[in-house]
Amino acid sequence: MTDPRSRLDTTKLLAARYRAASDRPYLASALYALTVVPSPDVPTMGVDRHWRCYVSPAFVDATPVEELAGVWIHEVAHLLRDHHGRAGRLPAADQRDRYRVNVAQDCEINDDLLADGLRLPAGRVEPRLFGLPDGQLFEAYLPQLPPHVREHDCGSGAHGRPAPWELPGSAGPAALGDVEAQALRRLTAEAMRTHQRTRGTLPAGWQRWAEELLEPTVDWRQALSGAVREAAAWAGGAVDYTYRRPSRRTPALRGVVLPSLRRPLPRVAVVVDTSGSMGDAELAAALGEVTGVLREVGVRGNRVTVLACDADVHAVSRVTSTEQITLGGGGGTDMRVGIEAALAARDRPTIVIVLTDGFTPWPAETPSCRIVAALIGSEAPQPPGWVETVRVPL
Repeated sequence: MTDPRSRLDTTKLLAARYRAASDRPYLASALYALTVVPSPDVPTMGVDRHWRCYVSPAFVDATPVEELAGVWIHEVAHLLRDHHGRAGRLPAADQRDRYRVNVAQDCEINDDLLADGLRLPAGRVEPRLFGLPDGQLFEAYLPQLPPHVREHDCGSGAHGRPAPWELPGSAGPAALGDVEAQALRRLTAEAMRTHQRTRGTLPAGWQRWAEELLEPTVDWRQALSGAVREAAAWAGGAVDYTYRRPSRRTPALRGVVLPSLRRPLPRVAVVVDTSGSMGDAELAAALGEVTGVLREVGVRGNRVTVLACDADVHAVSRVTSTEQITLGGGGGTDMRVGIEAALAARDRPTIVIVLTDGFTPWPAETPSCRIVAALIGSEAPQPPGWVETVRVPL
């Protein structure tokens, strides 16, 4: 005899999905991509990373359609926001605490859903239950949660670790792969953008998610660090001959001294735009990032020169830390004079790093060294193509 608990009221469940998709049409494609798997072992509803939705028949029986529609959106939000992928980038200790990760993720989702007027079942998790503000990502909520929270398990589609009630791997009902899932996320984000443009309304959390997916924000610190490291590796990769250390083959050739190859450390000039339009905080942050990277790659001491420049060069200093830097200026902007002064120095640099808001003329010809520009501010105009650029938002 069939256990009544295993009989899923499919009509009620699918009616709830239809309601969710009708009320939030930008989520329709994602909602209908979920494959339903009845399971008496799942406490309520949950998803795996293959876009299968596990549903408790008892939970469906006990929950009104309006609240089931909210749970449908909650579960698909885990997958759209790539919670399992983001959880995989957490420290190992946090990854092992699946319940705490899940609670943090539920806080990220539910504040948005409740602000959007959705009804969710009693006992739902919200940031305010832990004295936390709305509108944060789960990575920000996680360290602020009590150490031993234990709540509903939404499955590997949330925290990334297989739940006991999940099917193994991609076996069983149709499963989505990573490529299909990413395409579905982008399709949903584009539908949100169209919805906002035509109807003018979109919850703030979904708006933020769609903008980040369609126009991802690059971590400027990571980008600037990478550009400086790559330029230093390029310059340091040059080789030259030196007689200061003879070649090891010299003893084999009587009377002949062979030079050895050396790999020189690059010399770096940092030209800092100190014109009145530059923001002090962003300038200091970018300068600290550059000098920190140079120390990491072994370029320090008298191999780094910093030039403070607006329409003229006001200070030139060899530095070993940012505290030693004197910034003058505050007038107009012409980074050409800073670059020219750097290249005219007795110890000519192999790399010139320019920190500027971009409102400056650039040299008419490509200099004989590598130029990296950190453009501070979203309105900074694009420099010539031979300048490697990293944008630092204000």
